Amino acid sequence: MSAVTSVLPYAVAAWLFGIGLYGIATSRNFIHLVGCLGVCQSATYVLLLGLGYRWGSIAPIFYDHPPGTPAVDPVMQALVLTDIVVGATLTALLLVLTIQAYKRGGSLDPEKLRPMRAGGKSGRDAGSSRVRDAERDAP
Repeated sequence: MSAVTSVLPYAVAAWLFGIGLYGIATSRNFIHLVGCLGVCQSATYVLLLGLGYRWGSIAPIFYDHPPGTPAVDPVMQALVLTDIVVGATLTALLLVLTIQAYKRGGSLDPEKLRPMRAGGKSGRDAGSSRVRDAERDAP
């Protein structure tokens, strides 16, 4: 095992995380932001699999192998599967929130969205109270 192959999973995980973080920081669209968050999360998959891998090992199925045979860590594989499920759920939730933000704000650009609350009231309540205040102040 060379030094390059032992460091490669960590370098790939750091590269993926850096690219995703750069995308999150420079994103002008909520859908792009969710995609970049997915790239960051894929870095965790690579990192967990890199931590659990052993060179020259077999899959953790011991049906026809003698005891003491080196195998990869099944806990890390289970953590990656759990991470994938949590990531898919988080992505679905964030995309639903993106749709709601577009319906209420009319834009997917975080800079162009108006605040949802103005003065402690929701946007609809604040607009209707401004109309009532204007009617009350009129002669």
